[in-house]
Amino acid sequence: MKKLVTLAITFTTLSLQLKAQDSISVLFIGNSYTYVNDLPVVLSNLTTSLADIVTVDSKTNGGYTFQNHLSDPVTHTKIHSKPWDYVVLQGQSQEPSFPTAQVDQQTLPPAVSLADSVYANWYCSQAIYFMTWGRQNGDPQWDSISTFDGMNVRLRNAYMRIADSANASVSPVGIAWKYIRDTYPTINLYNADGSHPSMEGTYLAACTFYASLFRKTPVGASYTAGLDPVIASQLQGAAALVVLDSLSTWNLRPTEELTVANFTSSNSGNAVQFTNYSDHATGYLWDFGDGTTSAEIDPSHDYLTDGLFTVQLVAMSDCGNDTLLAQVQISYWGMDELSKSYQLRTLENGRYELVYGSGAIDLFELTDAQGKVLFSKQPGIVNSLTFDLTGYNAGIYFVRLNDLTFKLIFSGR
Repeated sequence: MKKLVTLAITFTTLSLQLKAQDSISVLFIGNSYTYVNDLPVVLSNLTTSLADIVTVDSKTNGGYTFQNHLSDPVTHTKIHSKPWDYVVLQGQSQEPSFPTAQVDQQTLPPAVSLADSVYANWYCSQAIYFMTWGRQNGDPQWDSISTFDGMNVRLRNAYMRIADSANASVSPVGIAWKYIRDTYPTINLYNADGSHPSMEGTYLAACTFYASLFRKTPVGASYTAGLDPVIASQLQGAAALVVLDSLSTWNLRPTEELTVANFTSSNSGNAVQFTNYSDHATGYLWDFGDGTTSAEIDPSHDYLTDGLFTVQLVAMSDCGNDTLLAQVQISYWGMDELSKSYQLRTLENGRYELVYGSGAIDLFELTDAQGKVLFSKQPGIVNSLTFDLTGYNAGIYFVRLNDLTFKLIFSGR
């Protein structure tokens, strides 16, 4: 049987437009890749030189994995110490590059659980993963990561998968790292151990984090961390290029755009079921376009007339509001289900006329939504018949013609 309701949906997202955030708080959860050269302080100094404000704190322990931090009460105390705008999460330098099955069992679950702790502290906090870099000459313990490029790719893919699982974002430091290695090979990003960052490496990480957190370019920053100004400018440019050309790839959004309204529709007759897929929302307001509203998460709605209706969903949270519009076409007679031999005409004052061609109508019956028979006829061989719903309430009725039944929606006189 063909469906009686046809949905033609056009999406328009109306995001709340607010002034770009220029003052944020950031907590770094990580290990020696963060505390060598004091990345949080370098980021703070860089931010100040660009006339923005960042408040930073950190919880970093040498060699700590995601699981180590998840099991450490001090880490959770730091996370829950204030409503952070961003909490940076960084694993041990090798763990995300290991075989996929091992990452799935040992790395991904605690990494996602740490993000859950961030969200539990404040709904509008954002977990952002620190995508680290491959070692200077790779890691010889496994062929797939025995080169810088091989290790860097695996780190990138793992951090992207973790962020997707945690509904989080990524600061793509490892991608900026590769860009510098390929474009400016004379810039040494590594400490003598070929793993930890040199000051150039830390400055590149700071520039990448600035671009990621503020979604602005670090190019032109007067703070250079004591580096040659030309090199500092090249590092700034690399960070801007990698981050700002791909904000959606890294899922980088300002706090006021975290809430996103989204829904789909399905139907059974005139009844439309709406399924809510909104993100980062705690409240909802639906307008079905026919004068009725709902605050349910996944409402269903019966339309009593045919026509084109604009459905509006407003998703709300402390992070902001977002609105989605969709047009829904209701064709409530469902004439396709009868046959080309039948025509149903609307007359005045709640009266209808059913026109048909040759053949006998052995039974014409009208029932209400509860199945109660309102009237019944045996017209025989006639070209048309009329029936009258005057005096009945608006609602759903069923018309039976011989062995064929279809739904009729009466909107009242």
